[in-house]
Order: sequence, then C-alpha cells, then structure tokens
Amino acid sequence: MFRTCLSFILLAPVIFPVVSSAQRQGGATGIRLDSTTKLQFVNARAVWTNYRGRGALKLAPLVGHERDTDQEMAAVLTGSEFHNGVIEVDVAGARRQGYSTAEDVSGFKGIIGVTFRIRGDSAERLYIRPENARLNNQLFRNRSTQYESSPEYSWQRLREESPGVYESYVDIEAGGWTALRIEVSGDTARLYVNGAKQPCLVVNDLKHGDSHGAIALWARVSSDAYFSNLRVTPHVFGTGQ
Repeated sequence: MFRTCLSFILLAPVIFPVVSSAQRQGGATGIRLDSTTKLQFVNARAVWTNYRGRGALKLAPLVGHERDTDQEMAAVLTGSEFHNGVIEVDVAGARRQGYSTAEDVSGFKGIIGVTFRIRGDSAERLYIRPENARLNNQLFRNRSTQYESSPEYSWQRLREESPGVYESYVDIEAGGWTALRIEVSGDTARLYVNGAKQPCLVVNDLKHGDSHGAIALWARVSSDAYFSNLRVTPHVFGTGQ
C-alpha cells in the first residue's frame, strides 16, 4: 500500500535544496515541473507532456497496473521539508477510461491533490474530486473536496465519525485545470480553489498536529492526473519552523 512505501522518503530535513530551476518571487519558490525535476515516484511513473496548452507532469500507473482500483500514486519532491506555509499547484483530474461511471460510491471520479508533512507512514492530504462537482446528486456534489490523514484517518473513517466536516462542495470542471492553494499553519489547513477569496474547506484539527515533512503530488490510480505550476512558500504566517 502507498502509506507503507512512504517510510523511506525522509532522509534529512532540508528546505528544497533540489530546485535548481526555481524562480523566487516574494519568498515563493516556483518549482518547474519537467524532466529535470528531482522527484521520487511511488506506485507511479512520469509522463512529461503537453496538456490543454501547457507543459505538465502526468502521473501514470506502473506498467501492468493500469486497471488497479485501490492504489495511490505519488511524486515526492526529493529532499523537501514543509512545516507552515502555502503550497500552490494547478491540477487536472478526470476518471481514466475504463473505470466505473456510476454516480455512487463505486464510481471513480478523477481524485487528485497534494500530500504534505509526510514523515514515515504519517501524512496529511487535501484533494479534489472534480467529477463529483457537477453530478445531479447533491450528496455527491458535497464531496467535491476532501481531507484525510494517513495512516489512521481515511476519508471513510472521517466521513463516518464526522459527516460533512472533512469534505465540501466546490464547482470544478473534470479534466480542466484547477488552481489549488493550500495554506498550512500549526494544526490548521485551508484549501482555496481557482483564486477564491474564501476557502472551500477548512481543517482545524490536522490529525498529526503541528508536524512537518515532505510534499508530494498525489492521485488515485483510476485518475488521469496532470500537474503544473507548482509553487511553495514556507513560513508565510511568520510562525517559523
């Protein structure tokens, strides 16, 4: 499983030493996603491509695993160490051909997002489910964004114990570029979509508390998953590390 594969990622705390192609502006580190980017892939391989008019990283399944249903794919930023700050990235997620189109829990809906503060088996995650956003069923529309925390707090557990608290509605286009902005401070994380002034999801009790660790681009194996325009701004809240 994905969470057990993460235990080897963190070797030593380093703040983005690998971004030789970065452009800094106002404290932000723009990380060019191309074949020179130092990434560690988990249950995935990289396809560098052009998608909807821009260069992008496509996370693709490993050969022979194209029809898996319970795998997670990730591209970990080698040497990254994130505590408080902002993670921004454009994502495009849609269900890959061949997966269920059912409007129920059996359907796979282009799940894509960011995992952060990865340390051993522990990690926090915010992601979107674009195909939920425009379904006829309001219950599923209300699950367009989601939070989970590895290894103990899956979205299933969080939904069962706290219905509606760790997921929300936001209007997004399946397969279209969606700008994600994740603000993290202490044990709180806020998710903003497409430049909105207000967050569409607020998590006030990150399950690993005020932790730190690596950053990864993340998607479900059932998703066509594209990433572009990654930028990380550490310490934006002035809380230090």
